[in-house]
Amino acid sequence: MSNAIVKTDYNFPGQKSVYHGKVREVYDINNEYLVMIVSDRISAFDVVLPKGIPYKGQVLNQIAAKFLDATSDIVPNWKIATPDPMVTVGHKCETFKVEMVIRGYLTGHAWREYKAGKRTLCGNTMPDGMIENQKFPQPLITPTTKADVGHDEDISKEEILAQGLVSKDDYELLEKYTTELFQRGTEIAAEKGLILVDTKYEFGKKDGQIYLIDEIHTPDSSRYFYAEGYEDRQAKGEGQKQLSKEFVRQWLIENGFQGKDGQAIPEMNDDFVNSVSERYIELYENITGDKFIKADIKDVAARIEKNVTEYINSKL
Repeated sequence: MSNAIVKTDYNFPGQKSVYHGKVREVYDINNEYLVMIVSDRISAFDVVLPKGIPYKGQVLNQIAAKFLDATSDIVPNWKIATPDPMVTVGHKCETFKVEMVIRGYLTGHAWREYKAGKRTLCGNTMPDGMIENQKFPQPLITPTTKADVGHDEDISKEEILAQGLVSKDDYELLEKYTTELFQRGTEIAAEKGLILVDTKYEFGKKDGQIYLIDEIHTPDSSRYFYAEGYEDRQAKGEGQKQLSKEFVRQWLIENGFQGKDGQAIPEMNDDFVNSVSERYIELYENITGDKFIKADIKDVAARIEKNVTEYINSKL
């Protein structure tokens, strides 16, 4: 299974520019629309691994598309169409310079801060006496800056407004949308036996209208726990069973790699690549409740080029 897309270099009709991200390739069409191709690249510890994972791009793109559709009554979103299993075409928006992170449980970055003795995160007070993975009384909105270079930084609502990153009216709408999207995502997850632990949303503006952009509720942008056994594991002080790409990080750690200087990325043999592909398909089916239908991957690059070019010529 070597036919994974790790890099694209198309020249679509009306193309103005292309941006190559860690996982996504974004083509600007006539400064009005974006063609987002979710590649099969996989990253961990801020490093892109040398081999792609077949079907990973399809999994992430189709999860995001499903949840964009399932939340479009809450806030308009950028998606117009998915002309290929790995591609979303949508509105080009001016992106807000903050990411809206929302946390329902004390885990990850929030837990590390809490364990270090901090009880305030992005202006939110965290109660004393909590344990790792415990549910917050109310979900906390903990925004971060969107860094062009380096890491995103925590920021409070007060700092966002003081620095003029977002207007007061817009920010209050972003908070409202974030809360309602998280509530919807929580309800959808619960129907699948999952807990939506935390996630992030990105928003942009076009013609004065706020849009939800990028991906939502995917295992790359969100953390899920399995609901079954959650209380039991908490009572015993055990770690929670996660639905995420954590298994890839664990494999790297076991093979002596954590992204540090001088460490070599371990050899990714075909068996490992195939096992990661199968895990992503399992993620898809658990999160969406749908059977995963594999796209034809005999010549993925040509398939994407044909589907996107035909769509642009007929619709945009």
